[in-house]
Amino acid sequence: MHDRDQNAGQNYNVKTRNNSLENVKQLKYLEATLTNQNSVPAEVKSRVKSGNACYHSVQNLLSSSLLFQNTKVNIYRTIILSVVLYGRETWPLTLREEHRLKVFENGVLRKIFRPKKDEVELGG
Repeated sequence: MHDRDQNAGQNYNVKTRNNSLENVKQLKYLEATLTNQNSVPAEVKSRVKSGNACYHSVQNLLSSSLLFQNTKVNIYRTIILSVVLYGRETWPLTLREEHRLKVFENGVLRKIFRPKKDEVELGG
């Protein structure tokens, strides 16, 4: 067995000349939650929660009849989706997390593309 395998899961303290760095289980850095277990489900849940908050902050724009749908999709892609997918390069996604992200995306797009009440009454 290699030394690396024997030492797996052990905590190490890092010391510099004048400081000692604390070993923590999780850390919030640039709005991403980093854990010592690389907990992707927790990070995806947190990112979706942030995406929902972001959606609600621009909900009036996305429900406005003054904007074209392609403009609304661009708002979704540039503002909301970038919040949700921040740090995704480090996520080893399982099918469950992919599904969770797809459900979020479909929900927002459904709200963007659904007909407004006055459109339904006029068309029906």
